[in-house]
Amino acid sequence: MKKRIGSYPCVRTEGGGRGVVSQAGGVLLVETIHKTGLDRAISVALAPWRKSRAVHDPGKVLLDVVLAVALGGDCLADVGMLRAEPAVFGPVASDPTVSRLIDTLAASGEKALTAIRTARSEVRCRVWTLARDRAPDAGGQVTVDLDGVLVIAHSDKQDAAPTWKKTYGHHPLMGFVDHGPGGTGEPVASLLRAGNAGSNTAADHIEAARLALAQLPTKYRRGRQTLIRCDSAGGTHEFVAWLAQRGRWLSYSVGMVITEAIHQHVLKIPASAWTPAVEAGGEVRDGAWVAELTGDLLEGWPKGMRLIVRKERPHPGAQLRITDADGMRITCFATNTAGRPSAELELRHRLRARAEDRIRAARATGLRNLPLHDTAQNKVWLEIVQIALDLLAWMPMLALTGQTRLWEPRRLRFRLFSAAAQLVTTGRRRILRLAAHWPWTREITDALARLALLPNPG
Repeated sequence: MKKRIGSYPCVRTEGGGRGVVSQAGGVLLVETIHKTGLDRAISVALAPWRKSRAVHDPGKVLLDVVLAVALGGDCLADVGMLRAEPAVFGPVASDPTVSRLIDTLAASGEKALTAIRTARSEVRCRVWTLARDRAPDAGGQVTVDLDGVLVIAHSDKQDAAPTWKKTYGHHPLMGFVDHGPGGTGEPVASLLRAGNAGSNTAADHIEAARLALAQLPTKYRRGRQTLIRCDSAGGTHEFVAWLAQRGRWLSYSVGMVITEAIHQHVLKIPASAWTPAVEAGGEVRDGAWVAELTGDLLEGWPKGMRLIVRKERPHPGAQLRITDADGMRITCFATNTAGRPSAELELRHRLRARAEDRIRAARATGLRNLPLHDTAQNKVWLEIVQIALDLLAWMPMLALTGQTRLWEPRRLRFRLFSAAAQLVTTGRRRILRLAAHWPWTREITDALARLALLPNPG
């Protein structure tokens, strides 16, 4: 008798299985759409683009693409994954129908984009109300991070151009609402730009900030309770003046380029003026100090601006720049927040690095490349990506707890969305029986139970 030796069991495969649903965990996103009213809002917004006697609602078609992207798709054709599971996702339009809708919306230009963005803003207000103390504005303040993203193009697409990193593609400017250490974040702005767009173009930062503010509830669209953070690309006179303009009065924390004047002032700061930088837990940050610059450096800038500089020992092997001093890495930022210590404000600005996590999640959710050729089409694609990221932020905020709420899209797909289930039909009811041996079945069922307790949209 021969005994087979191998690392994996030998399994015979056959087609023709029935009653089995793949991507069954996707019902979490479907229920999130129902409870937030996103399906109704998008359907109403796109009603002007529905043709007479059309079989498929444009809002449903667009949301099907959104779900496909949220589940890991990166092109329009990936909607076929949903088409294979009508019991969970309902009837799904054909690939040509999906493509025609994208072309139609792209031809409408800003009118279609504005309709979609308005619907997203309305739904966002409802989601934050449902989330209560887990909403990003629970502490009375909203933080918006602006940052540029390089999207590589592997073919000749409209507005694709060489980038500042010697690559080829596009350079969108995006904005994300920070959910803080207990959550992730959600996109609120996406400005598609050519690959050779400047990093510190003030007009682009102003437009991205406008788009971001329009996504927030009305009370956060002006006033000190809204904080705009960005790196040194936003450290221009025009952008800072726009943020601090009378009647807008936004809070800001903006990185600044180390100029020769700032460099000379840093060299003159006495040792007694430096205070230790701190970490998020309150402990002292080893090898880092902060100080506030005053004097003629603030001339020409908006009233009330503070200029805070940090020096830190560079990591082993890191190369110093010409603007560094005494073997220390020098960074600087500006803020208009008064009455708080420099070290506390420097920590707040440093936490802007969480935007890099949001960008990583966006790359894993349809932003690895822009799949369409025309710029107008890819603007619609960016709206699809943003709605998918909204769902991937809203679902954990409303339904998950503990560490599971911090899971990024790839982990959500691997552990929750990819779960298989058996479809059972009894009378007029359809029941999904998730695999009992799946390690994260309990997380899925508990999340669905929390979503079920939420009120239905009126």
